[in-house]
Amino acid sequence: MKVQQLLAKATQAAASAKVLLDTGDADGACNRAYYAMFDAARAALLASGAPVEPEIARTHNGLISAFSLHLVKTGRVPVALGKALNRAEELRLLADYKGDPVDDENAGWAVLQAQVFVEAMQITFMASRP
Repeated sequence: MKVQQLLAKATQAAASAKVLLDTGDADGACNRAYYAMFDAARAALLASGAPVEPEIARTHNGLISAFSLHLVKTGRVPVALGKALNRAEELRLLADYKGDPVDDENAGWAVLQAQVFVEAMQITFMASRP
């Protein structure tokens, strides 16, 4: 998948997360917020030219590790955004697999962070692309 396609997918997932939050589906909102960030992180890694095997960037742990190593630890992405990606994954796992509902405050945080994260990846990695 190309960078622009991943960012379009991320933007759509962030918008879906907001709709789900607004209709009272906190768990669904966390899921879509995380996937918005996941796709935006994949796009950023691709756009940055980081030496990451495509298979690694398709797994959750592989993507998060590569994002941290190549973009956060190098200073290209703020540490706060790396931490937000990790926290969003924790909330998604809680919502999707652990059976405990995510409260509205955490879901709202995840939706906001997804919007901030996607926008930051677009600005940082797409501004210099044709």
